[in-house]
Amino acid sequence: MNKIKITFVVIITTVLFLNNSFADSNYFKDGEKLFNEKKYLKSKFQFEKDIVFNPKSEFSYLYLAKIFKQQDKDNLQEQNLNTVLLLNPKNEEAIFLLALLKIKKSDFGEAEKLTKTFKKICKTICGKEAELENKLKNSQLN
Repeated sequence: MNKIKITFVVIITTVLFLNNSFADSNYFKDGEKLFNEKKYLKSKFQFEKDIVFNPKSEFSYLYLAKIFKQQDKDNLQEQNLNTVLLLNPKNEEAIFLLALLKIKKSDFGEAEKLTKTFKKICKTICGKEAELENKLKNSQLN
């Protein structure tokens, strides 16, 4: 009798774990698909669900930051970018977007620090380095 109970518990636990793992990965993929279709509100909900199951999902936070950028919600964008950088201090896209946001907010000292960091760690989106430097220079002249 006890073996049956233990087997039942193991089966239920396995099924619940597999369902959560499956749902976990689908929320991000669904959110990414909706984001690419410019369905930002629906994608936001998917990324938030992904974070519930995977609180260290740096890319869900990154996509939330991009959504808030589209909505001109600078404080929420910054909050999510900072979370990405807490999870992965070398996330190039987060550093790039945060530097742009700091330029927009006229926080040139922080933008310069982020630009230097971007130059040091850049491996995949290095072509955006010139864009960042130009925006920083042009903003400081105005």
